[in-house]
Formats: sequence, structure tokens, C-alpha cells
Amino acid sequence: MTTHLHRLTPANVWLGVIPTLWWNDDFINIDIGIPYEQALSEMALAGYVGCGVGHKYPTDPKILRPVLELRGLRISEPWVSTYFTINAMKRHTLDNVDAQLDFLEAMEGGSDDPRRADLVVAEFGGAVNPLPVALFPNCPDFSEDQWKQLIEGLHEAGEKARARNRRLCYHPHLGTGVMKTEAIHRLMDETDPRLVNMLLDTAHQAAAGVDPLALARKYAHRIKHVHLKDFRAKVVKEMQTGELSFQQGIEAGIFTVPGDGSIETFPEILDALAEADFAGWICVEAEQDPAKANPLQYAKMGREYLRKLLGW
Repeated sequence: MTTHLHRLTPANVWLGVIPTLWWNDDFINIDIGIPYEQALSEMALAGYVGCGVGHKYPTDPKILRPVLELRGLRISEPWVSTYFTINAMKRHTLDNVDAQLDFLEAMEGGSDDPRRADLVVAEFGGAVNPLPVALFPNCPDFSEDQWKQLIEGLHEAGEKARARNRRLCYHPHLGTGVMKTEAIHRLMDETDPRLVNMLLDTAHQAAAGVDPLALARKYAHRIKHVHLKDFRAKVVKEMQTGELSFQQGIEAGIFTVPGDGSIETFPEILDALAEADFAGWICVEAEQDPAKANPLQYAKMGREYLRKLLGW
């Protein structure tokens, strides 16, 4: 079989890691007290060149930037929860988009490094993943009006990002109104590809019953950012048949690093992206309980898996 993986090189693909290996940013009780400086040092030690923004990080770029530079790290993305499907929250959401774009300019200003951060967003209007309720039976379905609000809001946010030479990447997420296959297709069909790209989160998609390989092949030219993450089918089944919330699923080990779970198509997923000349961040992630899964150990496992696939 012809492979295109050789096209993915350190010149056009940057390997990052998301700090949810060290603590959880949504459920702050999932935490064993690892300081952010230690987490960043372990990211660099494991072989990554970038990272997502964690809630423990200093918010002042004048403090955070030198801490990252000392370790050879850059920001791969900040996260913005959007609330476009809630009328009163549109202005708040767009203000947050502006604030994150300002943050990125302060973090990267004056640098000619091509490894620029993307703006990652997901619609959290009506989302149940933050709530202590069973996840799968309670996910929202947007009304036609809400879909219209979402698409218009994403276009406005995407215009803001493009004006700052940033890519807005939408993250289909468990527990939200854009989780299932049909919703993902609708979002892609109705958004302007110049303004809205896709973030492929392999485990969130697979756990929702969406084939991440099919998405990678269908939307390869719109996928500009990747969270490479595995899932454990046994835990997903428990969530589907029981009353487990998203937090309980995380605590039960729903997610792990690539190569340690139930997804068997990572080589094919990366090959599909390589064939489409993917360039950008591929970030290892494993929303997990650090009391049960040593963060540095799992960060190194994920990096080694990618080293075997990519040859570097």
C-alpha cells in the first residue's frame, strides 16, 4: 500500500501535547497537584515542541512566554467555548475570541517562527459534558434557529481570526450539539471553509460513534489541527448503557494516548492527512486521571508511538 506519511516532517508538522494528561481543565478536582512548571518541563522532556493552554498557566504573556521559551515550547492553541446558540451570550463569546487572539499576539509577537497557534472552539450552548448527568442520553439537538445562530457566530469569529492571520478550528465534542456524524457534516456543509476549519479529535469522534478515519478522508483539506487521542471501548459501552457522566467516564479511563486503546486506524488517519498536504499541529492528548496514569509516562508513550509511525 502506498503511504504518504513521509510528507509529515518536522518542517510542516509540529507535535504538541495537551495538559489534560497532568490535570483536567474542566473538572479541577481531577488533579494531584502537579505545578504547571513541572508539567511544562515534562512535556519538553517527553519530546514535544508545543502545548495547549492549561488553567494553571499564568495568564500574563510576559510571565508565560519566557517560561515556555526556556523549555523550547510554544502554544499550539487556546480554547474558546462558544455560546452562539444562546442569544444573550454572543457578545460575550466574541469578546472572548478577541481576548484570546490578543493573548496569542502577545505570546508570538516579534517571532518569525512558522509554528503559529490556532484558535480552537466548540459550541457549549446546552452542552451536558460539564454536568453531573448521563452523557449519551442527554446530548442536545439544536433547533433550526440555533443552527443559524451557530453558523453566523462561527463566521464572525472566523473573520476575526482570519484578520489576525489565525485559523479557527472547530472541535466536535462529546456532550455537545455537534457530536454525531450528521451534525458534523452539517457544520462543515454550512460553514465557509475560508473561515471555519475542523479540529479532528480522534477519540471524541470515535467515542461518539463517528469514524475518525472517514472524517479524515472526507475533510482532509479542512482539517488544520489534530488532537491525537485514543479511547477505551469498554468504558464507552459502560457510558452508553449506564448513567455515567462525562466526568465519571474520564475517571473510569475513557481516554488514553494513541496506541494504548481501541482505535486501530491511526496510520491510515495520518496518511489521509498527509496525502492532503496537512501542515500544522498534531497534539497528543489523553483526558485522564493523573492519580491513575502517570502523566510523564503516558506523554512519552504517545510520543514514542508517533516516532514509530512517522520515523522522527
